Amino acid sequence: MPQFAPADLARWSGGAWRCAPTAPLTGASINTRTLAVGEVFFALPGVRADGHEFVMDAFARGAAGAVVRAEFAAAHPQLPLLAVADPAVALRDIAAGYRATLPATFVAITGSVGKTTVKEMTADLLATVGATARTQGNFNNDLGLPLSLLAVEPDAKFGVFELGMNHPGELAPLCKLLRPSISIVTMVGPVHFEFFDSVQAIAEEKAAVLRCLPKDGLAILDADGDWFELLHAAAPCRLVTTALMAAADYVARVDAAVPDAFVVNERATGEQAVLQNSLPGAHNVRNALLAVAVARAQSATWEDMRRALAAFQPVGLRWQRSEWRGAAIINDAYNASPPSMAAALKTFAETPVAGQRWLVLGGMRELGTAAEDLHNALGHAAAELPGVRLITVGELGAWIAAGAFEAGMGAEKIVICDHCDAAAAVLREQLSAGDAVLLKASRSEKLERVLQDLKAALPVV
Repeated sequence: MPQFAPADLARWSGGAWRCAPTAPLTGASINTRTLAVGEVFFALPGVRADGHEFVMDAFARGAAGAVVRAEFAAAHPQLPLLAVADPAVALRDIAAGYRATLPATFVAITGSVGKTTVKEMTADLLATVGATARTQGNFNNDLGLPLSLLAVEPDAKFGVFELGMNHPGELAPLCKLLRPSISIVTMVGPVHFEFFDSVQAIAEEKAAVLRCLPKDGLAILDADGDWFELLHAAAPCRLVTTALMAAADYVARVDAAVPDAFVVNERATGEQAVLQNSLPGAHNVRNALLAVAVARAQSATWEDMRRALAAFQPVGLRWQRSEWRGAAIINDAYNASPPSMAAALKTFAETPVAGQRWLVLGGMRELGTAAEDLHNALGHAAAELPGVRLITVGELGAWIAAGAFEAGMGAEKIVICDHCDAAAAVLREQLSAGDAVLLKASRSEKLERVLQDLKAALPVV
């Protein structure tokens, strides 16, 4: 972890130390449960509690200092407390101050789906060229990005950061903090309809990561994307394109005879390379191609990228395969939206299965007034898959079931469950060796509990 000088933290935040720290300051934390010895604790206000209630616990767990409101610091003059007007603002200001000292090339990644996968792939490929920092987990908001920046080592050559949003106007402040020189926009689609009135409005918000680029920066876009022209127009710098269908700087061709590989053609050099992809589906070829474009711009070799992609492991709950009584379980329950559901269903349909295919689907959140129609449409898509049985979970899942029945799926192939334990009970009773199960829903649905209930009955291997 990087070390911070107390004077720098005070200067960047505009605060003052009531008592000087005696131990090295080696990182930042907003959660005493995960705080490491030597970190600075930021006492942020929360929905359920105020971080100032946990300052003493932070010191008991090894914090080297804490950033607190001025009145709290005045009441505890014996502690190494940095007094500021607002600890949340101070967190961002300190991160901005530290970011200004870092010489690394920073990459910003946003989009409706695929952000975390592209972030991880890009970071893995850039790591073949030099030391690479990346977003911690999915810390991609106004708290997570500062924390991730404050974890970047001073000698990092690259930093790859995911920027998320679900309200208008959220991306511009994150871009101002990160100051990227390279930006990627993944697929843009109908998500966050609870807060946006159209997909175009979402695309315009995502374009913030392009508008913030310097004139000598680099924009990476999928030329096949529905909003390519809008996004291209937002970039004030050089553009590099990727595609599976359109003409582009990097074009990938998928050969059905080689399911775990794709061929890339690089227009600038005329070179062609065969790369492996540890994740199935054309959408993951698109994800990998965006990462390849960034890495090639930083002089990564084809051989190094081939090895990195072949070894790539996704972040938890993303297409994680396991077995239960000889049945394949694909746990893709980290999150879901209409575009990611469509991609997952297509990939699942293309996955070889000896027995029955089972879809266990839950709700997609933040879809606003379009929620029922979009869940019904997902049910229609599920009904079009041959040889599939459908289990839905929760109130939103029932809309999926209704759509499937409306589209012609027989009632005997549909099971509507209120909770995950009921879905697990159905699978426990009916799942056979050779079958395959896909679990997918929004994060708040916690659909992985279905798998946890199965594990409780018999270990997954």
